[in-house]
Formats: sequence, C-alpha cells, structure tokens
Amino acid sequence: MTGAGAGRRIDEPGNGPVDVFDLPADEATVLAVLEALFGQWWDRIRFGPIIQGAVYELRCPQRPEMGMLDGYLTIGFEGWHVHVCIGEQRGLPDRPVDPELARYRRTARAELARVLVDGVPMSWMVRLFNGGGEQQMTVLLPNPYLDDEQDYLPEPDWSNLACWDELRHRFLGLGPDPLDRTGTHFIHP
Repeated sequence: MTGAGAGRRIDEPGNGPVDVFDLPADEATVLAVLEALFGQWWDRIRFGPIIQGAVYELRCPQRPEMGMLDGYLTIGFEGWHVHVCIGEQRGLPDRPVDPELARYRRTARAELARVLVDGVPMSWMVRLFNGGGEQQMTVLLPNPYLDDEQDYLPEPDWSNLACWDELRHRFLGLGPDPLDRTGTHFIHP
C-alpha cells in the first residue's frame, strides 16, 4: 500500500481498490468511534448501510441522543432512531439470546476505509460489519472534493480531512497521510 500507515489494500467489487485500516472491534472502541462521529461530527457526516444495490446516505437533523441497552447502541433523533449491536447481547432473564445469535449480531469488524480512483483517495469512511460479515453501517466522512450539500467544490478543501485525520490519530496512532491530499477533483468511484 502506498502512503503512510498500517493498512491493507483490497479490490472490492463495486468500489475497486480500497485501503482498509482495521480498528479494534470491542465495544469500548466502537462506542468511542461512534460517539466521536455522532457527537462531534454529526453535522458533517452521512450514514447508513452501503450494499450492492442500495446506498443510504442519511444526514443527522441534529446532534443525536445516544445510549446503550443490552449490547445495542441507539442513535436517536426526533421521531426516528437506529440500533447497532456493538456489545454483548444477553436478552431478558426469561428470554435469553442464543450465544451464537448474539455473536452473529455483534460488530465483529470495524475499519477506517478509503476508496481510491486511479490511485487517488476519493471517499473516506468508517465501516462496521457483524459476525456474519454483513455490513451494519457505513459513516461517510467529510470529503475534500464535496461541500456539506454534496456539491462539487471547485478546489479541494483539505480541511475536510480533519475528521479522517483525527480518527487515524486517535484510534490507530497514525498521522496525516500525504496520499489523502493528492487529488485535484472528485471522480465518482
């Protein structure tokens, strides 16, 4: 992989080359990542599952309320919310959850990822996957080629990489990567 950092490059169907930086998938780390994203960056991110045939780019209408219950993090807004299983789920004393099912539901893989086009990063994100390898959530981070309304910027705004740089530093001990600042304009992956 080019650029600084301990990651790996994969060829992902539908995306092409993707640099992946593994994060610890324990409850405390995943909670800290999501609290940083939804607590500090809520007005700059978009989130939802991204699977073949469907991309949800939900935008937070305000800073969400967040809370844990039985392994699930609830991210709540006025009138709607999402649940993501990031911790140990046990169920109720009279209705325990099967341990295999609980392992399947829980976040088993967490990662920072960036999609490359012609060797240049174009999209930066945090992705969570359950024990079955299914995507739970993708959080799209601020992009230097797009404004907050997702319109193309005439020139890259490298300050939009502050969230990415902060996550790399806080959770991986990595500094900014010069590769992230090599593009000139947005090219759709």
